[in-house]
Amino acid sequence: MQTFPHLAVCEHCDSVYRRRTLARHEVAHCERCAAVLYRASRLDVDRWLALTVSAAIVFAIANACPVILINLQGLHSEATLSQSALALAHGAAAPIAIPAGLAIVVAPLLQIALLAWILAFARAGRRAPGFARAMRWLAVLRPWSMVEVGMLGILVAVIKLSSFVQVIPGVGIWATAALMVLITLIASRDIHWLWEWTDSEPATATMTENAA
Repeated sequence: MQTFPHLAVCEHCDSVYRRRTLARHEVAHCERCAAVLYRASRLDVDRWLALTVSAAIVFAIANACPVILINLQGLHSEATLSQSALALAHGAAAPIAIPAGLAIVVAPLLQIALLAWILAFARAGRRAPGFARAMRWLAVLRPWSMVEVGMLGILVAVIKLSSFVQVIPGVGIWATAALMVLITLIASRDIHWLWEWTDSEPATATMTENAA
């Protein structure tokens, strides 16, 4: 599949523009519908990679340490982030177990892994093997990653359960909160800048409309 990283397409009206380098805090808007096309990158490769590694660490903690601990008359129970998704497979909520696991475990994991792979090579000014395919997967995974929804569900469960049993927040819940922030920072960036950062021939600086 041929790629055109020097072009930007408006998601709302499909107008096509040639990308240009933006100054800090600048935003490119569609001339037809005024929608945001892309923003100036506020993270360089080193900072982006550092945040991605941090996200990987807190993701591992959230899936290794209990999110909540429940105590009822001497009986103890605990669950990590991934175990909380697996718990939905039992009972009436079974149909949502797969999308829940995809949204709070699989998609974030793939996002972190793909970004780390791409950025590690980008730091050396090179494109990673499978760069184009990895970039397409990052675009596909973005709407499926919903750690914040999982965090909200955990908080609702903690509030409801606290009326009946003793609920103690575990290390995993703080790691999940940190992951929610970090995944937003690393995955909401305009990944198209990675084409320019790893290209020996930067795109032209003129932005013109190509399609009516």
